[in-house]
Amino acid sequence: MDKRKWTAYLIMAAALSLLLVITLWPQKEEPAAGFAAHKVIAHAMGGINNHTYTNTLDAFVANYEQGTRVFEADLLLTTDDRLVARHEWTGNMSRLLGQLEVLPAARQGVVLSYEEVMDSPILTLYSPLDIDKIMDLLVAYPDAYIVTDTKELEPELVTRQFEHIVEAANRKDPALLSRIVPQIYSRDMLDVVRKVYAFPEVIFTLYQSYDSDEQVVEFARETGVEITMPVTRATKSFVRKLKQAGARVYVHTVNDEEEITKLSRMGVDGFYTDFVSEEDLSRMRGVR
Repeated sequence: MDKRKWTAYLIMAAALSLLLVITLWPQKEEPAAGFAAHKVIAHAMGGINNHTYTNTLDAFVANYEQGTRVFEADLLLTTDDRLVARHEWTGNMSRLLGQLEVLPAARQGVVLSYEEVMDSPILTLYSPLDIDKIMDLLVAYPDAYIVTDTKELEPELVTRQFEHIVEAANRKDPALLSRIVPQIYSRDMLDVVRKVYAFPEVIFTLYQSYDSDEQVVEFARETGVEITMPVTRATKSFVRKLKQAGARVYVHTVNDEEEITKLSRMGVDGFYTDFVSEEDLSRMRGVR
């Protein structure tokens, strides 16, 4: 072999070796962006002054100021077909929200009208929210996200709720829809929601689901949905399989720092919580 051929051979061999090194060398994982960049989801807009389930404007602002950027909102239809932020229509919820004297006895534990909800202060000083006011918050806080908890399973009601959500966003700015993350309660519900709007992120919550771990893993692999579950269902094996399927994994509702650290080490990506802020989480040792 002459000198020129030998030199060309050496150059080609070096190039192939370099290409092999680049291909096999562990690549740095790109940091998460957007919704996926956040680990905390403020449950029912987050706790405020040791109160939970308020779903109020005040709770949103208080938790935002502590660094939280993702907020779960409980959303229900009123008697006059308006979408408001409330966890449930029960007498116990009226008690938790300090409304036993605000509303007449006959209006405790029943579905309320839009006016009754919006004209009834929560715990005497906090402001209730409807879907339009939630959209106003997304406009005012352009790095915030809303995770929906709409409760309903009947396709007709699910459709109506998400029509309200999409219509409210379109009235303000259609781009807001990219910062709304629906929770679904069954595999079938995904198609119902997507017929209304193809939201870029969806979370399948398992608290109402009887699906096996294998069914959930396969569904996550096929559809690209994220998964949230009660703490009691979060096993190391299940979390690992979900992450191998490409899903982000959340648990709910967790307020204990030791438990959050344990779950994080198990591979859990995020936490629904009442009182732990994104800033709190960033200070916890052992949370990835």
